[in-house]
Amino acid sequence: MSEPQGTEPPEGTTQRLPVVDHQEEPENGDGTDRSESPGAAEPGGEGGRVGRFWSARRVPAGIVALLLLGLTGLFLYDIVSVRAGRPGMYWRRELAEQLAERPLDDTWVLVGAGVSAVLGLWLLVLAATPGLRDVLPMRRTHTGVRAGLHRDAAATALRDRAMEVAGVQSARVRVRRRRADVRAVSHFRELDDVRTDLDAVVADAVGKLGLSRPPSPSVRVRRPGRKG
Repeated sequence: MSEPQGTEPPEGTTQRLPVVDHQEEPENGDGTDRSESPGAAEPGGEGGRVGRFWSARRVPAGIVALLLLGLTGLFLYDIVSVRAGRPGMYWRRELAEQLAERPLDDTWVLVGAGVSAVLGLWLLVLAATPGLRDVLPMRRTHTGVRAGLHRDAAATALRDRAMEVAGVQSARVRVRRRRADVRAVSHFRELDDVRTDLDAVVADAVGKLGLSRPPSPSVRVRRPGRKG
């Protein structure tokens, strides 16, 4: 028979005490502590800076692939034709003769070399640069999650905040990688007062966009032009 609960054990026996784990249970309930994850960063901190998004560049890659496929097919057809006892294509024989006869300082040779060099440099630039200049990277607050904000969306958000300032009749905003240009028209109040309020509002709005590299705001305020 088992002893009833709540009674003391007999004299001379030992009782195993329960082990209490002082580690707090995670609040999210999935068994991991999100607050101490190595890749997490505070929403407003500088540790979440990330690089730009890389473009897939499907159009340049597709054009280069099609050109290489076409040239490879022509040369393969010409080689098979020559091996079959037929004369080579006229354009290839003419190109070989021109390259053999023309000197290196010939105008057309220099033009062809320049075009080839420009195309090669263009491809190298595309391969070495990330692209997607219209997408501004946002701060990385969680591991494995990347976000970006389009320039037009950022400009719209800043324009909406600028229109909330008293005295602003209209506003135009252009967001670049390092600067946000705000051009406002004020139809009442002093321009200095409007500019001061607009500087504070735009600076606060830029900080709340959550960008990895917030652009520096540039604000200009003027009076509306005369009609007629």
